[in-house]
Parts: sequence; C-alpha cells; structure tokens
Amino acid sequence: MSTEQFRRKLTAILSADVKGYSRLMGDDEVATIRTLTIYRDVMSNLIQRYQGRVVDSPGDNLLAEFTSVVNAVQCAIEIQGELKTRNDALPENRRMAFRIGINMGDVIDEDNRIYGQGINIAARLETLAEAGGICISGTVYDSIKRALDIKFEFLGEQNVKNIAEPIRVYRVCKTGNVEYSKVSTGKNAGTKKLKWAAAAGVVILVLGAGAAILWNLYFSPKSNMAAVSLKESAVLPLPEKPSIAVLPFNNLSGDPGQEYFSDGITENIITSLSKIPQLFVIARNSTFTYKGKPVRVQQVGRELGVQHVLEGSVQKSGNRIRITAQLIDAKSGYHLWAERYDQEMKDIFDIQDEVTQKIISALAIKFAEGEQKQLAYKNTDNVEAYDYFLRGMEYHNRFTKEANTLSRQMFNKAIEIDPEYVMAYSKLGWTYLMDWLMNWSPGSHSFENAAELAKKAIALDETLPEGLCLLGNVYLWEKQHEKAISLYEKAIRLEPNYAYGLAELGGTLNYAQRPQEAIELLKKAIRLNPLLPGYPLYHLGHSYYLTRRYDQAIKAFEGTLSTNPEFLPAHIFLAAIYGEIDQRENARAEMTIIQKQSPQTSLETLKRKLPYKDPAVLERVLTAISKAGLQ
Repeated sequence: MSTEQFRRKLTAILSADVKGYSRLMGDDEVATIRTLTIYRDVMSNLIQRYQGRVVDSPGDNLLAEFTSVVNAVQCAIEIQGELKTRNDALPENRRMAFRIGINMGDVIDEDNRIYGQGINIAARLETLAEAGGICISGTVYDSIKRALDIKFEFLGEQNVKNIAEPIRVYRVCKTGNVEYSKVSTGKNAGTKKLKWAAAAGVVILVLGAGAAILWNLYFSPKSNMAAVSLKESAVLPLPEKPSIAVLPFNNLSGDPGQEYFSDGITENIITSLSKIPQLFVIARNSTFTYKGKPVRVQQVGRELGVQHVLEGSVQKSGNRIRITAQLIDAKSGYHLWAERYDQEMKDIFDIQDEVTQKIISALAIKFAEGEQKQLAYKNTDNVEAYDYFLRGMEYHNRFTKEANTLSRQMFNKAIEIDPEYVMAYSKLGWTYLMDWLMNWSPGSHSFENAAELAKKAIALDETLPEGLCLLGNVYLWEKQHEKAISLYEKAIRLEPNYAYGLAELGGTLNYAQRPQEAIELLKKAIRLNPLLPGYPLYHLGHSYYLTRRYDQAIKAFEGTLSTNPEFLPAHIFLAAIYGEIDQRENARAEMTIIQKQSPQTSLETLKRKLPYKDPAVLERVLTAISKAGLQ
C-alpha cells in the first residue's frame, strides 16, 4: 500500500514514561504495578479532559495526541502537579515520577494508531526531561510562547538518537510565579493543591460545617487514592433491602466534549433511585471512581456491597439520542433487564423516567399509593435549558474559581430559558456559597445571593433536597442550628439515600450538642459512599472527639487524611485530641503541619468562626488546641 493511501495529519504528541521503573519493579513488583495503574488512570482522565486521546500505553510508557498544542502542554502541567501531590503521600522509595516530552509534527494515522518521526522526537524529548519534568520541542515552544503564561529554560539544540538533525529543546519551568509541579490549571485545579493561607478565613470556615462543595472538593473521585485502599478491605455486607450501584454511562458520541451529557444522565438516574426508601443506592462519588475503567460487575458488587449494578451508554448526535441500559445481578453476572432507546432529544426526560421504572419493576419494589409519581423527572421539560444545566454541572464539579464562574454562566442561561427551573436555581446558589467559602470574591454579596437563591428554589419546589440543604448550610453559618437541622431532616425524608444530606445533618448535630445522634447517621452516609468516605468520616471523628472516644476519633481523622493528607480540619482536631490527652509530641507534629499550611490560624479566629451552640464546648476545643501550641 502506498503512503498516499494513508491519512496524514498535524498533531501534538505527548510521550511519557517512568524514571527508574526497573528499580521500582525490582523492589516490589505488585506495589509498582498497582501505583502505575492508578497513575495511568489519572493521566488518561486528564488527557481526556483536555480533549486528547491516549494512543498506546505499553509497560510504563504512555503515548497521547492532542488537536491543540496548548491543551497538550496544559495537560502535561496538570499531570505533573497531580502526580507530585500523590507522590508526596508515598514513602520516598515508592514514588513514581514520570518524564514527559511534547512535540508537534506530521504523523500517519491508520486505524486510530499514529506513526512517524514526530512521535520519535517526542520520545527523545521525554528522555531529556528530569523526573517529574516536561521538555518540549522548538515547534511547540514557537506555538505557545505567547499563548500561555509559562516560563521556559532553553536547553540548546540537542543531538538525539535516530534523529538526523539537532532539535531545539525547552524545559518547562514555571507558570506565572508558580512552579509547574504545583500549578493549578484545568479540571482538578485547586483541589488538593489549594493553600488555605491564600484565602483569609477559609480554614476556619471549613471547620465550621460540611458544605457539599468541600466534600467534593477534597474527596472527589478525580483526585483521590483512598478508593484503592478501601477496595482492598473486607467485603461489605449486603443491605437487607434491594441494593444498586449505577456506574457512569459511557459516552459513545466520539466527542470527549459530550462527557457532561452522559455524566448528567447517570446522576439523574442515581437521584431518582435515591428517593426510593425501599432501595439502597450507592452515592455518585463512589460509583464515579470506576469512570473510564474496565471493571467486572462482580468486582463492583463486592467493593460496594450491592446486589445489582446498572451500566449503560449514551450516544448523542444532533437531535437524536441513543441510550442503552442493562441491570445486572452483581453476583452471577446475569442480566435482569436490558433496553435500548433510539429517540429524539425531546424524549430524554421520558427515557430517564422509564429506565427508573424498569429498574423498580425488575427489583419488584412495591410502593404505597402516590409514592411512585414522586420519582418522575420534573425539573424542566425544556431540552435546551437541560443541556445548559448539564454543562453547568460539568464545570461545577471541577471546583476551581474559573470553572465556578463558567458554571454560574451556564446555570443562569438555563434559568433564562426556563425561569422555573428549580434545580438550576439551587445549583446557582451553590456557586455563590462556594465563592463565599473559598473567598474567591472578597467583599461581594455571595453569601446573601446563596441565601436568596436557596429560598427561591424552595419557593418553587419545597420537595427539592438540594435546595433544602443549601439553605441548611446558610442557617448553620448563621448559627441557627435548629433551622438547619429541620431542613436537613426534611431533605433526607424526601431522599432517604441522600449521602450528602446525611453527612451534613450529622455534622450539624455535632455543633448543636447532639454528637451521639450524629454517629449512626454518619455511619450510614459512609456506607452509602464506601469508596470515598473522607468527609463523613471527618464528621464522625468530630463526633467521637466530642463524646471523648479518643481512639476512635484518631482513627477516623487518620482515615480522612488517608483520603487527603492536606485536609487541614482533620489536623486541627487531631491537635486538639493530642493536646487534651497530653500527647505533646504528637500535638506538636500536628501543629507544625497546621502552621505550615495556614499561618493565619489562631485561637481568636477559631473562637470567632466555629459554630458551636454551647460556649462550654467551644472553650473545651480552644483549650485543647492551645495545649498543642496554637496561640
């Protein structure tokens, strides 16, 4: 076959491999393969987020291509930042550092594989990069030097193996004033790398309550390693009632930009099923840890402790949509029900409702009169508004200042199209509360806007759990504990499997002098979200501390920190515990971490912000932390 018959294209090529891979394998093959699998998943997900495509990943190598050279470089920067954060949590001899090379060149494309000299150059650039570093070619540098705020070091023209002419090589040094290993760009920007000290008062706000923002921000599937360790733990017992996990529906549209749509449909089905009191439904955070990974339903059933798994796919093209769904017995692997829908986009709401109803029928769930009608999707019947809402959710789940602004634009657009779109008002309110919590717009009226939008959502539909919990957060920050508790309780009655609502109610009960009641609620929230229990586990540690069960509290806070080692509130309460039980060395160690992460934290700021109902409890906490060394 002549070369003219092959398809040629200009593309940005990213090549990566592990520095010292042979040594790691020689030390511990199993641990190395496990870490490599996790890191490769992280890289693949980020590549997809930046509209790239993984071409091949043999051994410790990974080859990807991007239509945009800017996206390729930004993706590489975020990969190195994310992997550095993960490596910091590992022993030094087990850290796995990738080298990355990026080139832009002409390649031959055949059957989704690419060939050519451009790939060879990217591979040679990779070998010139330091561990955890990035090297780019002169062609890449020429394309992005004015497009991105990045500093480079010119390494000269390098002669490399099997390349006839020397290539210009640049090392990526910094983005703005931030080392690239800590840069915050893209989907996970600011999650674990956000410095509490950068926003005055944020640490104290986090200690005050548990907004959904913070649960997702610090314990989301995209930035979490805890799922791996938890998957290796004992098999979870099955609930007495029928149980189900809804895996993320696959996006078959051929366009990574359509991920928001398939994710949104998955979340809507989870929400509908979560309203059924006769059913046990795993939370979205845990099921989305499987996104983009080849897993067997038997594995999912064991790890999540459920009897049934729903999986499916979404293909959106113009005004047509094709959805497949299958309900599977997690023990035997047998299909209990399967269906394919090939209809117009305007039927999307009916399709989602039908999937829910088919699951109910397959599991033989019985309803009291009128109960089943409450499951129907009723937020909007406008497909365009719905599409803007799903786009807003995709940005909302990134938890960065820039993405928060974009999500607000999408939610506002949805409301402009459908002024009675209840969920859009609720999520818009969350963007303002996030703005206030993270101090992204100092001096603004974000808190007041969040309160106003929560009340608007409830006025339109008082059965919407999200709106009730948003207003509950507002009341807790205002130290109106009973009002907050009442709203959370109502939200849970409406959606019994609402893991976030259970966690928030438990957290609020802690501050309202009712920690013993909180414990069972928090255990249930953890069971509903078994792979990512970080934030409910933090609340549980707080409950144990308040009831003086110190060993259990320490274990819970350490479990929280295994999810995210930089979650400062857990360090603060550990300092309080060690101060209270007079373990001075441990208390000093925690205080060192606190002062490094947030030098502004003081007894006075804690006293002003912690929303305890009983002043005596607040005094107990402050006294304990002062013994640890906080002034």
